[in-house]
Amino acid sequence: MAAEAKTAYERVQAARNGKRPMGSYYIEHMLDDFVELHGDRRFGDDAAIVAGIGYLNQIPVTVIAMERGDTIEERMKRNFGCPEPEGYRKALRLMKEAEKFRRPIICFIGSSGAYCGIEAEKRGQGLAIAENLYEMMGMKTPIISVVVGEGGSGGALALGVCDTAIMLENAVYSVISPEGCASILWKDASKAPDAAEHLRLTSFDLLSFDVVEKVIPEEGKTNREICSALKSVLLDEIRKLSAMSPEELLDHRYAKFRKIGA
Repeated sequence: MAAEAKTAYERVQAARNGKRPMGSYYIEHMLDDFVELHGDRRFGDDAAIVAGIGYLNQIPVTVIAMERGDTIEERMKRNFGCPEPEGYRKALRLMKEAEKFRRPIICFIGSSGAYCGIEAEKRGQGLAIAENLYEMMGMKTPIISVVVGEGGSGGALALGVCDTAIMLENAVYSVISPEGCASILWKDASKAPDAAEHLRLTSFDLLSFDVVEKVIPEEGKTNREICSALKSVLLDEIRKLSAMSPEELLDHRYAKFRKIGA
């Protein structure tokens, strides 16, 4: 298959492409009547996480999306898509609201990782991520996570606990960047292409390991066509998951994570 011809590191570079659509694009082109909600009710608002409620073909949903911005000014405002603790706490606040009203949750993941500045650490970055992992595992409403770009480390995993995980074909999802891995293993960041192969971070790798359930093809398709295909898959998954009782949903989610690596 021609799509398999790309190396792992070529897919990493494709996932990082500055012109690649991120979360806001999918919100704009998929949802009707989207209303963005702000703030974590503790410290402030994080522009790296765009979150709110809207309609997906008349189905009310809560959407949480990582966003890096397009212009340099917007990217600085959004920490180049690297969320701070307030972003994860805002996301959790909206997820709990979604659970209350049994609204499906859609998460769009596209970040090299959580913001690693000292101020973020002082405000509890690690705890914010850990709380999301813990709370999402027991949330009694459908959760679908979509990796649309570079999904890096715990910063991406904080929105990745779900019932169905979807990746775009050229997205990547990994515990560490290839450059970081190469620097640790070989003390040489130039070996990043080798590290990328060993990390098994492509959509095809992760589909084979049951880490993700579906891959959306990208080769030869426009952004609009990719968005349309993804929307169709999301609607199918929401209908399937919404038919489950809360107990069945939690059992399904638990089984999904137990089978990884088995």
